[in-house]
Formats: sequence, structure tokens, C-alpha cells
Amino acid sequence: MTPTAESVLTQLRKGTVDYCVLACLRSGPAYGLEIAERLGEGKVLFASGGTLYPLLSRLRQQGWVTTTLEPSPVGPPRRYYHLTDEGTDALQVFTRTWHPFAADVTTMVKENS
Repeated sequence: MTPTAESVLTQLRKGTVDYCVLACLRSGPAYGLEIAERLGEGKVLFASGGTLYPLLSRLRQQGWVTTTLEPSPVGPPRRYYHLTDEGTDALQVFTRTWHPFAADVTTMVKENS
């Protein structure tokens, strides 16, 4: 059976979206909708908002993010996510690993297409 573009994207997202969320928080705290908007800018990386909050909860359980409740200019308080030192370390390891991995994949795809 030939995979669909969506099934390939699903597999690629599984290993990378967590780290992309950490990268979003590198510049400072953000609440869920802000993170979703940043991830959705590229149109390929982020599939749906329904997957974001379980992912953020998992990152919090791993100790890679912490949360605070902040007043909102409209509506209820917002939960802001902050990158921890452990999250920064995880992102650095991912980044060091990602660059050569992505380069090798790109080389293989070009050579074999």
C-alpha cells in the first residue's frame, strides 16, 4: 500500500513537534493559542489544536515546561508555558542531532529521486 502525504506527515510530526514547541518557548513564555499559531505558520508542521494540549501536558510531566496562570485582558486567566532548564537541554540535544540527520535525509532523497 502506498502511503499518503498525510500519513507520512503524521509519522514525521511524531518525532519533531515536541521539540518545535520547546523552540517556540525559547524566546519566552506563551499560552496555548500562541503556540498553536506559531506552529501553524508553516502549514505542514501542526495538524490540529486537539493534539497540542496533551503534548503540552506531556512536556510538563517530563519537566521540560512549567506553567503559570496569568490574567487575560479578556476572559479567564491564561495558562502560560515556560521552558525549563531541562527543556532547554533537551532542545539543544535535539538541535545538535537534527541538523546532521536532516542533512543526511535530504542527501538520500536527492540521490534516490
